[in-house]
Amino acid sequence: MPRTIRVAAIQTSYGEDLKANIEKTERFVREAAGKGAQVILPSELYQGPYFCTTQEEKWFATAYEAATHPCVVAMAPVAKELGVVVPVSIFERAGPQYYNSIVILDADGKQLGVYRKSHIPDGPGYQEKYYFRPGDTGFKVWDTAFGRIGVGICWDQWFPECARAMAIQGAEVLFYPTAIGSEPHDSSLDTRDPWRRAMQGHAVSNVIPVVASNRIGTEASGQKFYGSSFIADHRGDLVQSFERADEGVLVHEFDRDFLDRHRAAWGFFRDRRTELYR
Repeated sequence: MPRTIRVAAIQTSYGEDLKANIEKTERFVREAAGKGAQVILPSELYQGPYFCTTQEEKWFATAYEAATHPCVVAMAPVAKELGVVVPVSIFERAGPQYYNSIVILDADGKQLGVYRKSHIPDGPGYQEKYYFRPGDTGFKVWDTAFGRIGVGICWDQWFPECARAMAIQGAEVLFYPTAIGSEPHDSSLDTRDPWRRAMQGHAVSNVIPVVASNRIGTEASGQKFYGSSFIADHRGDLVQSFERADEGVLVHEFDRDFLDRHRAAWGFFRDRRTELYR
């Protein structure tokens, strides 16, 4: 019997009410689980609005320690009840330091650990360097109840070395929670298609499925998020996708044994020349 993994991406909008955002995400997690999903990805920083459009110190008060973050505490019993894995995106406080992080909840609700976003953008509308330190965890993969997964966070998705590092560590599916949309400095700039192509390229070059979850809607800052969440297969083909304003869940199943054989046959890992990369 083949080993399979059934993945899901959530696409929705978020507001300033933390409790409402958690409850909304829980509803979509339940919907995805009802469709058979085993690993369910909400979008980046779903605890509230995407606050990094400007530099305002008030937002530091919305960071929590990873283990006791309200999103983590609320989602753990849901993951356990439904028997699903949920990568929970949070604004993390660790002593005097602040990170954009992911806590992986396994299907028993237990925390497998934390990944801290490695690449931190700094530009109009995405002023994250004011809020977040570069992650100190390195790229990580997780042995979950349903397979070995890798998770990068938003800006990480543009860097092929992030995807490759997770694939080298044996990831079977890559997940990218995201908050991306309009570019305030240039209204004519639409990054939706390049955003997708970058991750589809990771899928091709690593022979691995990719799941991307983005938010939608126009927030109080004026930032408009373009959704377009998707699930790509090992060829980079979009097997499930949303448009810019759709709301809901995408679900798709992959055969892990097929992917393992196909990855070996392509030879992308056999023919690596690490001595040249130095």
